Amino acid sequence: MLYIIDTANIEKISYCVSTFPIAGVTTNPTIISREKADFFALIKGIRDIIGKERMFHIQLTGDTADKMLREAEILRGVVGDNLYVKIPISEEGLKATMALHKDGYHVTETAIFTQQQALMAAMAGADFVAPYVNRLDNIVSDGVNVVAEIVELFTRYRLSSRVLAASFKTAEQVHKISMVGGHAVTVSPEILSTLIYHPLTMYAVDDFKADWESVYGKATICDMADPQKSGTEGE
Repeated sequence: MLYIIDTANIEKISYCVSTFPIAGVTTNPTIISREKADFFALIKGIRDIIGKERMFHIQLTGDTADKMLREAEILRGVVGDNLYVKIPISEEGLKATMALHKDGYHVTETAIFTQQQALMAAMAGADFVAPYVNRLDNIVSDGVNVVAEIVELFTRYRLSSRVLAASFKTAEQVHKISMVGGHAVTVSPEILSTLIYHPLTMYAVDDFKADWESVYGKATICDMADPQKSGTEGE
């Protein structure tokens, strides 16, 4: 499963890219607006941090297919390849998706809430579809089950589109998506950190440290390997 970071904050992206196995970055107009920065300077900065090898998902703002096509062209000129233009599911969105797919663009169809929306987007040529897990849960639906059925549909019809699950509030939701075969998730930096946290892990690390220091003191392996620091053993 691919882990993608859902933020436009330069500092958080830089930290996550250096710390976690991140496959890319996703943004949307809401996330971008939070940074209160020049749009083009911001996305250029993000591309510089994540490099050319990682995916960069940027949502279009046009409300017609023609406007979306023009925006996609502009964005590719700014951030280069490995761009995934995000398009909310709609009639105009599907029209734009088919045209962009034909022209060799990558497309992520977003704001997906039903299995048929996802199937239609995949048939139109979307590389990813992005169902909103927690938002579905909030309306007494089952976001994980919706993702599971989308994955099943794509497998049944041998479609190359992948599921990029979005909208998470807990690590448990992310885990359940991985268990039903979700291909990718986009999560906040906070959720990403939660995925690797467990108090028993911290206790184990503390025990390792205490046992080591009971014999070797504060000396590290690097200290022991350096003859000039060999005198630190046992201190």
